[in-house]
Amino acid sequence: MTSQDIAPTQDIELSAETQTALERAEASHRHEALFSERAHNIKQSAVRDVFDISIRPGLVSLAGGSPSLTKLPLDLVAETASRVITEHGMEALHYGGGKGTLELRTLICEIMAEEGILGASPEDVVVTTGSQSAQDIAAKVFCNPGDVVLVEDPTYVGALNTFEAYQVQVEPIRMDVDGLDPTELEARIAALEAEGKTIKILYTIPSFNNPSGITMAAERRQRVVDICRGHNILVLEDNPYGMLRFDGHPLTPLRADNPDDVIYCGSFSKIFSPGVRLGWALVPKHLYRRFYLAAEAVVLCPSTLNQMLVTEFFRVFDWRGYLAESRAVYAERCAAMLDALAAEFPAEATWTTPDGGFFVWITLPEGIDTYPLLYQAIDAGVVFIPGAAFTPSDVPSNKLRLAFSGVAPEQIREGVRRLAPVIRAAVEAHRG
Repeated sequence: MTSQDIAPTQDIELSAETQTALERAEASHRHEALFSERAHNIKQSAVRDVFDISIRPGLVSLAGGSPSLTKLPLDLVAETASRVITEHGMEALHYGGGKGTLELRTLICEIMAEEGILGASPEDVVVTTGSQSAQDIAAKVFCNPGDVVLVEDPTYVGALNTFEAYQVQVEPIRMDVDGLDPTELEARIAALEAEGKTIKILYTIPSFNNPSGITMAAERRQRVVDICRGHNILVLEDNPYGMLRFDGHPLTPLRADNPDDVIYCGSFSKIFSPGVRLGWALVPKHLYRRFYLAAEAVVLCPSTLNQMLVTEFFRVFDWRGYLAESRAVYAERCAAMLDALAAEFPAEATWTTPDGGFFVWITLPEGIDTYPLLYQAIDAGVVFIPGAAFTPSDVPSNKLRLAFSGVAPEQIREGVRRLAPVIRAAVEAHRG
C-alpha cells in the first residue's frame, strides 16, 4: 500500500494525479539508472501511510501501535534532561562509543533480568536506534541476496520491509493460537532445504506478536530454538512487548537458556518512550564483533544525550512501578476493545484475545478483502491496518489489525462503533 493508493479517498497533501506525475518524473530521470537493485526493494511502510492519515482531526485511529504515555511523569523527564545537560553537558552533547554507554548497557541487563534473562553481560549488548535497527544489522551481517529468512505469519511489517530490502526470500510459517507451530516450522525447513535454499534466520516476536497479539506457548519455545539449532539457523528474537504482559509475569524469552543461538532485540520505545529512539541487541559472544562493527558503520554511535537521559531517568524513577501502571492501562484498553467488538461486530468475525501487548487481530470470512474496507472506514471516521501489510504474500487478506494501546477506552469504543457498520456490510455482501 502506498500514499497514492489512499489518496483517491482522502484530500491529503498531494492529489493522486500529482503523486503519479511525480513518480513518473522520478522514473524518467537519468538518475533512475543509478539506483541499486536493493533500492527497488525498499518500500513505504503501510503502517506509516495510514499513520499519516490517522493524525487528521476527527478520525479515531485504531491503526498505530503507539504506547500510552499518560502515566509518564513529564516533569521528572524534564528535570532529568536538564540535570544531564547541566551536569554532564560536555559528555552528553558529544560523540560516544559505538556500543553505547556502559551505564546504559548495564541498565539494559537489569531490565532483561526482570524477564528471566539472567547473567547477561553488558559486554554482549549493542545499543541500537530502536530494535528495528537491530533487525537491519542482522540482515546485513548474515544474509546474502537469495538467502531465506523465516518469519511468523503474520509478522511485523517493519521487519518485512527490512528483510526485503536486503533481497532475501522471506518465508512465512503458520501460527495458531499458541504461536509459531514447531511442526509447521520443521516441515517448511525440510522443504526449503530440499530445494537447495540457504536458511539464515528465524525472526520471531514470541510475546504478543505484532500484529496478532498471539503469544508463543512456553512449552513451544525451547523446541523452536532446538529445531533451528539443528539446522544451523540463527534465531532473531524481537521482544518489545514482553514486559507488558497484563498479569505482570512475562514468559521467559527464548534467549534466556540459549545464549549461543539467539540474538535478542529489546526496545525502550514500549517501556519508556519511542521518541528517544533507543533499543538494543543482546548478541552471542562469538557473533558480537561483526554485529557491533556493522552497527557502528551505520550510526557511528547512538545518541549520547538520549542514552544518558534514559540511564539517569531509570536510576531515579520507579520504573518497575511505572511498568505496572502501564500494564494496567493496556489491560483496561484491551478489555474495552474486546467488549466493544463483542457488542458491535457480526458473529462471523473472530478475533484474538491477547494477554498483553498492543494489538487485536480480526479475522473475517474467507473471500473478504479488508484492504478496500480501509477506504470505507476512513469515510466512517476510523482507521485500521489491513492484514495484507503483515505478510510477504501479495494475495488479498481477510484480516485486519486493531491497536488499543494509544487510545483511551471511550475512543476505542467509538472507533469500533464507527467501524462495525463497515464490517457488517462486508459480511452481509459476502453472504449474499
